[in-house]
Amino acid sequence: MTTATTGYPVHVHARLDPGLSRWLWLVKWFLAIPHYLVLAFLWLGFAVFSVVAFFAILFTGRYPRALFDFNVGVLRWSWRVAYYTYGALATDRYPPFSLGAEPDYPATLDIAYPEHLSRGLVLVKWWLLAIPHYLIVGFFVGGGSYVAYETGQTVYNSGGGLVGLMAFFAGVALLFTGRYPKGLFDFVLGMDRWALRVAAYAGLMTDTYPPFRFDTGGDEPGSTTIEQSPPPPAEHRGWTTGRVISVVLGALLLLTGGAIGGTGGFGLWADSTQRDAAGFLSTGAESFRGTGYALEFGTLELRWTDADWVLADDWLGEVRLKADNGVFIGIGRTDDVTRYLSGVEHDEVSMAESRVSYLHRDGGAPADPAAQTFWAASGTGEVTWRAEQGSWTAVVLNSNRSQVVETRLVAQAQVPALRPVSIGLIIGGSVMLLLGLVLMLVAALTAGQSRRNGTTTSVT
Repeated sequence: MTTATTGYPVHVHARLDPGLSRWLWLVKWFLAIPHYLVLAFLWLGFAVFSVVAFFAILFTGRYPRALFDFNVGVLRWSWRVAYYTYGALATDRYPPFSLGAEPDYPATLDIAYPEHLSRGLVLVKWWLLAIPHYLIVGFFVGGGSYVAYETGQTVYNSGGGLVGLMAFFAGVALLFTGRYPKGLFDFVLGMDRWALRVAAYAGLMTDTYPPFRFDTGGDEPGSTTIEQSPPPPAEHRGWTTGRVISVVLGALLLLTGGAIGGTGGFGLWADSTQRDAAGFLSTGAESFRGTGYALEFGTLELRWTDADWVLADDWLGEVRLKADNGVFIGIGRTDDVTRYLSGVEHDEVSMAESRVSYLHRDGGAPADPAAQTFWAASGTGEVTWRAEQGSWTAVVLNSNRSQVVETRLVAQAQVPALRPVSIGLIIGGSVMLLLGLVLMLVAALTAGQSRRNGTTTSVT
């Protein structure tokens, strides 16, 4: 027989290790990097399983046990890492790579499994009802190492906010005195415990509303203990390393497939609804103003393939530049344009992150642009060009070759490949989504079956 804590269903316990290193806390951020990398993937699985659990609770009133065990395991793992690092700095014992309870570790977390959860409450508790707690926890923890995530709502703790500040003070005290102030430890644990209770509530693991109570110290004040049967042996808990890896891979496939499929869907939407009467897709109009005789628009590198592929030159189709005034627009190979503008006062235009910048080049007046024969396409106010492989540069000049070139340009392209590429992305993304879902569901189902078998075996 063993003992278990009663009271609130989220049980957070911790003990302050004696003889903590004076300096180790300075490098724990580095030592914990392997955990951070693993947890980043585990939280993908946590997020997906939380969404699945949301619908399971909504329709059945139950949180699937295998999913519950996994998500509790992720919270346990995250809590141990936070306790080791800047969520407490209260142990020098390296956290185990485990989803299990690990009762011998100085920081433990247990959440009582709910046999039934409210179908209606699941719709509002993770966002509306928890708002007051989110405000408090946001002040406590500020950002990143344990998270409760459900349909977009996130609660974090990683040594940010007041927790991180208090842990830093504890680290300074260790550095100079070799002791962790007991009062500071109790205060930090109170904030961590509050945050973990909210994390479990937001993660749909309990219907019991978190108390507005600051329970300090390593043990929860006012708790009692009851006798219960020992937990099933570790080998019967279901979540083996292979199944955890399947969940991680499945979550990655879901995330990647969703991004790829979403990109394809956006492309298909643009192809169907955003073309003008002539079949062109357009960018927004952008204003440009240069003090020289010409505006030179960088270099456009078009490289589809080194081989002669009949579809390659149809990738962009026709490209069109339109100006709101009667400026001369020319598109030519970069080498030819460079020779033409050599010795001409002009402005080189570059755009980065939607910001336009200009590099002014001194010189004289240009030769008549309309008389040049190297242009692949040219015109007044508008130019249409069939995209080809190579290095290309667009140039804008006043038709009378005067200084100060000012205009608003719109770039357009047919992009005939957009529809087939978008359809391909949707198909590929859907396959990845389906594969990821299958991997995660198979892992969860086999974990649940293994757990039931294990429990039966232990009872027998």
